[in-house]
This record gives sequence, C-alpha cells and structure tokens, in this order.
Amino acid sequence: MNVGGDISGDAGFSAIILAAGKGRRMKSDLAKVLHPLCGRPMLSYPVAAARSAGAKKIVIVIGHQAEQIRVRFQGQGLIFVEQREQLGTGHAVLQAAGAFRDHVGTLVILCGDVPLIRPETIQSLHDHHRMKRATVTVLTTIPENPTGYGRVVKTGDGRAVRIVEEKDASPEEKKIREINTGIYCVESRFLFSAVAGLGNRNAQGEYYLTDIVDIAWQRGMEAVSFVAADPVEVMGINSPEELEKAACRITAPDRR
Repeated sequence: MNVGGDISGDAGFSAIILAAGKGRRMKSDLAKVLHPLCGRPMLSYPVAAARSAGAKKIVIVIGHQAEQIRVRFQGQGLIFVEQREQLGTGHAVLQAAGAFRDHVGTLVILCGDVPLIRPETIQSLHDHHRMKRATVTVLTTIPENPTGYGRVVKTGDGRAVRIVEEKDASPEEKKIREINTGIYCVESRFLFSAVAGLGNRNAQGEYYLTDIVDIAWQRGMEAVSFVAADPVEVMGINSPEELEKAACRITAPDRR
C-alpha cells in the first residue's frame, strides 16, 4: 500500500549527492570528496553517473571545505546546499529540502564517496522503484563479509522493514548479509516529511537517513530493496587504501 507516496507520473528523477563529510580516515586535511581519483576529484564520478543516468537536477550537500568544493565544481549546473553541523545523513538530506520545495516526484540519493557507481545501476534502481510502486527503495549488496555495515531487515515476502546499523544491531541481526549501500530512490514528499521528524536515539547520537525505511513501514508505505550484484561498485571510500582499490577498478581494461 502506498499511502502518501506521491508516485509521480513523470518517469524522471532528480538527485541529491551527500558530500559534507571530512573523511578523517583519509589521513589528510583535504575534504574526502576532493581527493583525486585517476586525476579527477572523487565527487566528479557520482555527479557524472547521475547525469548519465538522466538526473534532471543535481543538488550537492556540502560541509567540510564547502567553498573549495563550490569553486572546484562551479559552472557545472549543480546546486549546492550546506550542512554546517555534521549531525548525520538524515540531517544532511534535510538541508536539501529548500532546493526541492516545489518538487513532487522521485529523488535518487547518492554518496559523494562512492565513485564506482554506474549510470546503469542508478537507472535500474529507479526502474525497480517505479515497477514496485515503492515509496522508498534502498540499494543494497551482499558482500562476503558484512561486518561494519548496516543490515537490511526484511519480511518473509521481501519487503524492507528497517535498516539497523552495526553498532545498534542485535546478534541475530548481525547474521544478515544484505547491507545498505547508502544509496536510495525515494518519493520527495515522503522523504522530506520523514527526515524532518527523525530522532537521534542511537549509538552514534546522529540523525540516520536509514530510519526512513522504518518510517515508511510504520506508515504502511512500500519499502523495498534492490540488490547491486557487485559489492565493489557500491563501495564507499574511507581510506587511502580503498581509494587505490577504486583507482585499480577504474583503470582495469575489463571494467564494465
């Protein structure tokens, strides 16, 4: 049941890219999304993927070294909004509400530190979301070792109930192998209503975007997952070693 989901008749979508984090594990003062990857800032990859997938409008949520990011990406038709306090991913998305004040339709939420995401995967996520007439679709994957990642809790018929972060997960929930990638397809009216009411009673004391899955479930809306077959494609970059791994994938002659 899709109560209040506002599935748009228009098959298009716009994008929000989260790029506000500092990236302490990168061992550098440079904002994580500005780290060079094969000669280009990391953020340029999800921006290009969103464009190639057909995003009508792209809003970037920036924070750490915001001005440097604005300057580096000026003249590219992007809209920037700033998250002045780092209060979590849900709070970051809320900063984009003003940019979509008059928008009713579908939004794809991407991560500025997931550079290997392909346009085809974004398109498939969006297509799956529309086929399921979902209010929320979370892009997931099934890695060999899910330790450290948020687990996707589902019903027996495959509907997503909630995402539980590793630090908040029970021993039973930690056995789940399907993990959240941090990438979503969401109906805009529901999204901004949901993030405006988020709480932060969790181990991190942050406003988790992941909670929108539980909110959709509680409201009787359709929340589903779409599995990315390749865990490396949806890998978040958190260290120089992972940045090097991404560079190897980009330069590999057989990269899809």
